[in-house]
Amino acid sequence: MASSTSLPAPGSRPKKPLGKMADWFRQTLLKKPKKRPDSPESTSSDTSQPPSQDRLSPSLSLVTSPSLPPTHASDSGSSRWSKDYDVCMCHSEEDLVAAQNLVSYLEGSTASLRCFLQLRDATPGGAIVSELCQALNNSHCRVLLITPGFLQDPWCKYQMLQALTEAPGAEGCTIPLLSGLSRDAYPPELRFMYYVDGRGPDGGFRQVKEAVMRYLQTLS
Repeated sequence: MASSTSLPAPGSRPKKPLGKMADWFRQTLLKKPKKRPDSPESTSSDTSQPPSQDRLSPSLSLVTSPSLPPTHASDSGSSRWSKDYDVCMCHSEEDLVAAQNLVSYLEGSTASLRCFLQLRDATPGGAIVSELCQALNNSHCRVLLITPGFLQDPWCKYQMLQALTEAPGAEGCTIPLLSGLSRDAYPPELRFMYYVDGRGPDGGFRQVKEAVMRYLQTLS
């Protein structure tokens, strides 16, 4: 009796069951691609955080720290800069050229003295008496250019008395420069103080400058 079981034909290969093949495709499709490792640059950029204040370099900490205002030479303790002028020039109108020469000498010196010359520095339209009193009060020294014209001018005598009134006890701040006069003509109001003799080759300019500088040094 012939068997009912059929044998595969010679030369044919066995086929996979359809169920197993479907499972293989399903597993292949469901496999997740391997995650590529992040590069060091991306990792550092993602995880970078602002540095803490403890990690700041000393140079950065100096930038954020408050700084003190610069100290000027005029703030070093000297009282010279408390007034606008070092010298107030008192002279007669006819001695304007001599006064200008003296002012140019003082201002052009290495000390760069600040001088008040009435016709140059007075406020236009200001009262003459008020301008004079303000200049005397705002100057450390007063230079009196005493000449024959000075003694004959009542306004000059007022300047002289006002200069003595502004600083009655300040020794050395009033500097008389006697020019073109003998000692006998020296004003009696100034007998208690020495004067600069203007008969020298430089007209006494150097002594006036030294007297002003000596007084300014006492203000330090």
